Parts: sequence; structure tokens; C-alpha cells
Amino acid sequence: MKRHKLWMFLTLVAVLALSLAGCGAPKVDWTLEVTGGSTPLSLTYADLTKMTQVDLTDVLMQKSLGEDEVDSWSGVPVAEIFEQAGVQSYSSVTAAAADGYAVEISADEMANAIVALKKNDDWITKAEPDKGPIRLVCPETPANRWVFQVQQLQVNP
Repeated sequence: MKRHKLWMFLTLVAVLALSLAGCGAPKVDWTLEVTGGSTPLSLTYADLTKMTQVDLTDVLMQKSLGEDEVDSWSGVPVAEIFEQAGVQSYSSVTAAAADGYAVEISADEMANAIVALKKNDDWITKAEPDKGPIRLVCPETPANRWVFQVQQLQVNP
């Protein structure tokens, strides 16, 4: 009888662990396109949540208007995304947002860049719906060159 209870307890723990593993990330209909590498890449929001996540803590967000902020960000390293897209080297990246805004960012400015899913431990899509669900965060450049609601990263040779 004790084995049966132990087996049931372990099964319950396993089921709870599997359920919690899928919990947390919001369900979002969003796609990030990466072009210019040897393999065009399309990543859904769900794909991004399953990739390696890194934390950038105490990043100075230099604003062109208003007060500068210091925030922490979590997301997928752009270098990992570019590796999947077959990007060997590049001079710049053109990042385009859902609203049509686009900016060219040099390779040097892209150092340590991430596609952020969280800001200060909160999902961007929930904390700042008008700026989410994802954001290109480039800590080596002023925040007016970061792109919220990023939909495309065009790698330029």
C-alpha cells in the first residue's frame, strides 16, 4: 500500500512540474523575422520563450525626451538568434517595428543586444502592452535606437 501511495505522490509531483513548466509565459500571436543570413528565420513568441534567456541588469536607458531610466531586461541574445539564421558577420542591422518605424544599428551597437521579453521581471506584453510584446534592447546605444514591437531584423553585410 505504501508503494502505491508513493507512486501516486510521485505521479502528482511530475504532473504538477510539467504543468508549471508551461506556465508563466503569456500566449501571444507575434512573429520576429530575421533576414540577411544564410537561413531566413521566423520565430514566434512561443519560440522565443523557449530559447536561452539572459538577464541584463541595471541598464541605463538614455532617453532623448524625459528622464533617463535604469531598468533590467530579460530575453534572447541576438547573437543566438543570428547563429540560427546563419549570420556570419555584418556591418549593421535594420530593425523594423510594427508601426513602421525602422532604424539602422551598427554591429558595434548590437554588442550584447537582446530581444527582450521581460522588463524588471514582468512580461513586457503585460507590463507595457503598447510597447510589447518584445523589444530590441541594445545596451551599447541610447534607448531612442532601441525598437519596441520589433517584427523584423534585416542583417546588412
